[in-house]
Amino acid sequence: MNKFSSICAILFLEENKLTSPKDIKKRIGIDFKHEALLKLAITHSSYVNEYPAIAPESNERLEFLGDAILGMIIAEHLYLKFPEQAEGELTGFRASLVCTTTLAEIAKTIDLGNYLLLGKGEESSGGRNKDANLAGALEALVAAVYLDKGLEPTRGFILKLFETVMEKPGEQGSCVDFKSRLQQIFQARKGEAKETPVYYIVEETGPDHKRVFTAEVKVRETLLGRGSGKSKKIAETEAAKAAIEKLK
Repeated sequence: MNKFSSICAILFLEENKLTSPKDIKKRIGIDFKHEALLKLAITHSSYVNEYPAIAPESNERLEFLGDAILGMIIAEHLYLKFPEQAEGELTGFRASLVCTTTLAEIAKTIDLGNYLLLGKGEESSGGRNKDANLAGALEALVAAVYLDKGLEPTRGFILKLFETVMEKPGEQGSCVDFKSRLQQIFQARKGEAKETPVYYIVEETGPDHKRVFTAEVKVRETLLGRGSGKSKKIAETEAAKAAIEKLK
């Protein structure tokens, strides 16, 4: 039995879940070869904390991979679809499509919240409807599809999910992507002032199930901003937000 199969056998033995693997696969239209990847994609860290013997790993690593895959495929599509748009405009389009609010709304179209494996505390606090949980699970699902099916099926899966919002990128008005906004500020500058902000995770505190990350954003050696959050992504966003406030 390979790694994926052994994890799958453990995870799917648990009873009384809201859904079955068959339900999820039917809903998203993907027939997974390695069902453990699908299960992992919907496993929140709070569930791992409460049931470590059943679920030894959360979807956070998949979320990391899915974020990169999603960004690449969306960027490629925008590049080909809008040949007349400048770099800054394309950056804004992409930011509006991959921000937490948009990802959460797309996750709701496939009822992803109903499939999440959550700890009791997260469940009772409305975790199935939290934008951060939905967006993270969607990114993890993208990574799971990629690892199971490869790049081309993943591209088709993403473009189908994003078909409606892709028609009018940039109109997701409630999205504020501070990292992209900070990058745009520096892209608009000329000469040596046109630099790319770089993010660093400078501190990690707390137990494994309640980690707090601290990030700094710099241009060359100049510190622009610092921020903290329960994930590296949130910490970097907070650092970018602080940098923008400082630059005003």
